[in-house]
Amino acid sequence: MNLFLTQARANRLANRRLLAAVAKLAEGEFHAPRTGFFPSLAATLNHALNVDHYYIAALHGDVQMRQVWASYQPAASAAELAARQAASDERLIAFCAGLAPADDERIIAFDRGAGIEHGPREPLGRVLGHLFMHQTHHRGQAHAMLSGTSVKPPQLDDFMLLGDAVHRGEDMLGLGWREPV
Repeated sequence: MNLFLTQARANRLANRRLLAAVAKLAEGEFHAPRTGFFPSLAATLNHALNVDHYYIAALHGDVQMRQVWASYQPAASAAELAARQAASDERLIAFCAGLAPADDERIIAFDRGAGIEHGPREPLGRVLGHLFMHQTHHRGQAHAMLSGTSVKPPQLDDFMLLGDAVHRGEDMLGLGWREPV
């Protein structure tokens, strides 16, 4: 089992559900002030996507990762964000699908502002673990923000277990996926 692929797919499913719920908000609610580390759903979810872009660029060895981060233009609407997040999630899934067990320890170089040659280096397994944790962390914040609206926050954690398959059938169909994953 490729656990990273399973996590990447769980990430895609959770983002799909959360952003579908966010899309139901009345116009302006996406940008409305909320309590959280970032002051709105838009700011929180755009931050998560920008970080995804940076880390996925690093995973692919893109030496322009810092420019990818710095040039990010926030999505103006929930629909735009959902489309961009879906593309990012699919890129991460494709990356994880190509991993071999020995790749866990492959070193990933980062540019934190002083160039890739001076940046930190981390094992791929830790980078992916961090990326999935970062996504989960900010989805949780957005989920809590959504609780303060008229839109019911969706269930986000029924992807991994086989016994939860009955709860994800519609999502699996919508994504063109089949069990087992």
